Formats: sequence, C-alpha cells, structure tokens
Amino acid sequence: MQSSVAGAAPVAQATVRRRSAGSLGDKVFEQLCRGAGLLVLLILGAIIVTLFVGGLPVFREFGVPFLWSTAWNPVEGREEYGALVAVFGTVATAVLAIALAVPVAFGIAFFLTELAPGWLKRPVGTAIELLAAIPSIIYGMWGLFVLVPFVQLHIQLAFGEALAALPLVGWLFESSNYAGTSVFAASLVLAIMILPFIAATMRDVFEQVPPVYKESAYGLGATRWEVMRGVVLPYTRSSVVGGIMLGLGRALGETMAVTFVIGNANRLPGSLFDPSTTIASVVALEFPESLMGSLKQSALLALGFLLFVISFVVLAASRWMLRSRLKG
Repeated sequence: MQSSVAGAAPVAQATVRRRSAGSLGDKVFEQLCRGAGLLVLLILGAIIVTLFVGGLPVFREFGVPFLWSTAWNPVEGREEYGALVAVFGTVATAVLAIALAVPVAFGIAFFLTELAPGWLKRPVGTAIELLAAIPSIIYGMWGLFVLVPFVQLHIQLAFGEALAALPLVGWLFESSNYAGTSVFAASLVLAIMILPFIAATMRDVFEQVPPVYKESAYGLGATRWEVMRGVVLPYTRSSVVGGIMLGLGRALGETMAVTFVIGNANRLPGSLFDPSTTIASVVALEFPESLMGSLKQSALLALGFLLFVISFVVLAASRWMLRSRLKG
C-alpha cells in the first residue's frame, strides 16, 4: 500500500508540472484569440468611422433629403447629389438576384443529396464550386457580350409586349430601352454569381442531417419531397438562411460585374428592362475622378456608408426573423 502511494506521488508532481507549464501556453493562446476578435471589431469600427466622417460634408450640405434625392450633377458650381437612385438599384438588383438564385440553388442541392447517383455527385458538385472561383470581371465581360444580347433578343423582344399586357404587373416589363443593359440583366448576372455559394451551403447542410431522421420518415411512407419539407429543411433552417444571407451580401456589394451590364444611368428604372445604377458601380466609376476633399468625394463616401448600413440592416433583420421562428 505504501509503495503504491509512494509511486503515485512522482506521477502527481509531474502532472502538476505539466499543467503549470501548459497553463502559460493556454493563457497566451487565449489572449491571442481575444486579440484577434478585438482586431476584427477595431477594423470594422475604423471602416464605419472613415465612411461616416468622409460623408459628413455632403450630409451637412444637403441634409436628410440626400437620402431620397434623385439628383446627381457633379458639374462644378452646380454640384447636387442624391442617393435614392443608387440605393434603389442596389436593393432591387440584389433582391431580384436572390429571387432567381435561391430556387435554382435549392434544386441543385436537392438533386445532389437525394436524387443524383454516386458517380455524378462529385463532378456536378465540383462544377458548382468552380463557379465561385471565377473573377467578377469575367462574369461582367461574359454578361456584356453574351447575356445582355440574349436578354434583349430572347426575353425582352420576344416576351416584352406580352408581359407588359398583363394586369397589375405589366409595368414591370414595359420598356422603351433596347440597349440590352438593364436591371434585369444585372440581376441575372448576380444570380449566377451567388448561385454557387448558396447551392454549396445548402448541399453541405443537407448532408449533415442524421440518416436515421430521413429513414424514419421514409419508413412512415413519406415521399422525397415530404422528407425534404418536413425533416431536412426544419433541421437545417438556420444554416440555409445563413447561406442565403451570404449570397445576398455578395450581391449587395458586387461591383465590376454589375457595372458592365446595368447601364449606369442615374435614373430610377421604370421597369426591369430599364438601365439604372448601384452604389458599388457609382463609386467604382466616379471615385477615381473625384478630387480629394471635394463634395463629390464626400457624396461617394456617404454612399459607401449607406451600403454598409443596408448590409447591416439586412443581416440583422434576417437574424431577428430566424431567432423569432426558432422561438416560435
């Protein structure tokens, strides 16, 4: 008995020494992780402050009406700026892109997880992920030379008049613009760009559903769609919403692809086939020409601040909706 106690004492001392030596590493690692988290907050705060301070002169000059003014006249001596056109174009293209991309992304994820044979899942999944690696400027060039003529010839000219005759919603398709660049073309390019993010996220979370849950539903006689609607989607709802918000964030801030195909006209679109502009495209086109400290540069920084606010509001609203549903 005494020998066992005597033998346990060195082991206990060695364990204490290892813990004391390891505690320093744990503390250093903890401080590094805390510093990394605080660094993100500091960078985010610095961006917000920079944009807000830079946009203060235009808010002092035009006040709150800057938010709903459609004017944009950078001519010296007649400078007048408004944010409504760019804000509306940003939100409209992003929302329409989400409306186009989410059903297709869901169909791809459903096919890959429930319908596709094993030999086809990997090639299709890899192809979807490769779409995310294509630079945005390539999407813009392809959209300008391929997608814009396709929309003009095979959608606007082929179905525009018939769609414009529809009651209540016909005004969405009635347009006298035949240049091809439009809000719809920009939304279509954005939908293709955000599709791989949403589809890959949905596919990954659908595969994380425990097989026993789906097998139980199949055992009760449920169809594939009933299993997806009643088992898979409720189980993965928060992750699915997160993937959609990731795509929406990409759509809100996309610059070059939208600049190529939206038309860059500073006016509110009367239909889906009219040209317009977005915050990102306005900043990309006009910031290099703005003078340091000028009112025009202040207006562009104010637009950047508004884009940040829009993104924050959208993400916060999605979180609130998801949390309220989970509580319900």
